[in-house]
Amino acid sequence: MSVRHISTGSPFEAQIGYSRAVVADGWVFVAGTTGYNYQSMTMPDAIEDQCKNALSTIAQALQEAGSDLDHVVRVNYFVPDAAEWPKCWPITSAAFAQAKPAATMVSAGLQNPEMKIEIEVTARLP
Repeated sequence: MSVRHISTGSPFEAQIGYSRAVVADGWVFVAGTTGYNYQSMTMPDAIEDQCKNALSTIAQALQEAGSDLDHVVRVNYFVPDAAEWPKCWPITSAAFAQAKPAATMVSAGLQNPEMKIEIEVTARLP
């Protein structure tokens, strides 16, 4: 089995010991991704902006793997404050308009208090 690891260069990946994505057997597994801008290591305040950043990071990882958001088959959302989740619906609906993946939202605490959403996906290679 051939396995390829993809990194964003996020310090969390090195500190914690994980890859942003792993490509194996026609699948792309993207790790839980928060709303940091990994170039500046800044986190916007609004959940909508964090959601957009997370999806952008995921899209970049998928592209590097040879896939894209249209090939996502499963998405998991983790949101500390469930009342904020509906603010992300227009963003996630647009991002996954083609794929329409199976999805789950879980309300749970995240690693750092400024994190308002974390998204992980599983995609197929086309």
